[in-house]
Amino acid sequence: MKIAINFKNVYLCAVLSGFLTLSGCQDYLSLAPEDQVSGSNFFKTEADFTQALHATYNPLRTVGPDYYTSEMRSDNTHYEYNPGNQGTAIYMRQDVADFTNSSSNDYSAAIYYDSYVGISRANVILDRLGDANIPEPVKNRIEGEARFLRAFYYFKLVRYFGKVPLYIHEVTDEREAFQPRAETDAVYGQIIADASKAIELLEIPAKFPQSGYASKGAATMLLGEVYATRKEYSKAEQQLLSLLSMGYDLLPTYAEVFSTSNKNSKESIFEVQYLQGLTGDMQSNFIYVFLPRCYDTSTITYGVKTNNTSNTGGGWNTPTQEMIDAYEPGDSRLDASIGIAEGTYDVSNYFKLEADRSVVNYTAPAGKVGVPYIKKYLNAHATPNNTNDNWPIYRYADALLLLAEVQNEQGKISQALAHVNRVRKRAMPTASPLQVVDQETLRSVILHERRVELAFENHRWFDLLRSGQAVEIMQKNAVWMKEHYSYLSPESYRINEDKLLYPIPFAEIGVNPLLDQNKGY
Repeated sequence: MKIAINFKNVYLCAVLSGFLTLSGCQDYLSLAPEDQVSGSNFFKTEADFTQALHATYNPLRTVGPDYYTSEMRSDNTHYEYNPGNQGTAIYMRQDVADFTNSSSNDYSAAIYYDSYVGISRANVILDRLGDANIPEPVKNRIEGEARFLRAFYYFKLVRYFGKVPLYIHEVTDEREAFQPRAETDAVYGQIIADASKAIELLEIPAKFPQSGYASKGAATMLLGEVYATRKEYSKAEQQLLSLLSMGYDLLPTYAEVFSTSNKNSKESIFEVQYLQGLTGDMQSNFIYVFLPRCYDTSTITYGVKTNNTSNTGGGWNTPTQEMIDAYEPGDSRLDASIGIAEGTYDVSNYFKLEADRSVVNYTAPAGKVGVPYIKKYLNAHATPNNTNDNWPIYRYADALLLLAEVQNEQGKISQALAHVNRVRKRAMPTASPLQVVDQETLRSVILHERRVELAFENHRWFDLLRSGQAVEIMQKNAVWMKEHYSYLSPESYRINEDKLLYPIPFAEIGVNPLLDQNKGY
């Protein structure tokens, strides 16, 4: 909660961002009047650095819940097609899901630019922190959080775009602003260095619920995932095992994890903070993006109406029937994760267009028929598009399943299986524990378990990349998609190795002659 409240200070820090370019001009013109905040007189006190740190967290609000570029890129979700509404923003989102996106796509570009906003703010903090006259423990905490955030943003960039420019210092001269793309090994080297230093400097959560700031646990989980992605399994195992003694645990039931009454709980390792009801856009609104497009959402949203108008912003990140069918019978995660808009929602009073009849073809295992939507972020609230849900980045169930993955890759089958069964037992208390004796079978079991446990939390795409099966699984999914969605163009879902990376934004290449484009774009 503290971050959400303190993020009001982000706006001050956004104003201060001008010093990134102005500081190089100080010899020619005084741009730091003493009666105003500027780059030269701001970074002095603990309060100054705290505000700057909050500004560094702020891009997480885009880069964290990146469902358009992550979940919708995977085989978990799709979208409600509306041929009557094909504006620029609409088709750009559809292009990402359909693998027809270009280097001019605003949604992949947003991840690129917002990640670098976070990185540039972290760089300023880290370069200026040494001269600040503030207590050493406070310095250590601020440095640890800034390094965690820089590592997180670069980890997102390198997985989405491959080679990217590597900036590790404040840009004070325009000549420093244009860098070529660094090799991925160099980017990963910086990520590992930053995450390792963050682990050294940050503390284990002192209590639950947590403050919402990055902790030693968050940095440890990040480093563990980095090592797993690099296939350095023993190093990943070492990091993930250390999490087991930091006080984290699974909540009793799966649904409790996503209740707003359990924000920053003992299962949470790191989550993006939101707070409903405040000015300054501190609230979340994922559920209104995920709900079906309909005239009246009130029967789903606890009586809250979308201002007596249709929910035209919905219909995105829609679970497919194939995703629904991935859950085993009796898995409580299905009902906690996916709702079905059914019954009274007939074509005449629910859907906006006659063409939307085509989406009424989903059937839940319980026999419900209607339009599915992501339910795990649906909690009571008072105002439409103003909700209190945080976005989960890392949680303990994720850590246990990732630990199982890296242990299995080392042939530690029985140890890995124990973690898998622990997670499954919460979801299916009466089910018999899995008995798996070979590595290849358990590898598939873990990938499936991560899919249903972490559904709609933006892990699936990166899990497919890490597994080395992204092309194979997504090509198979492409066949299913084209069989079930007749409106898909012949150019859609032409998936190959080139499509595993997003293009460097066209505009960025236009201003930086040192950049080249990813293959296939």
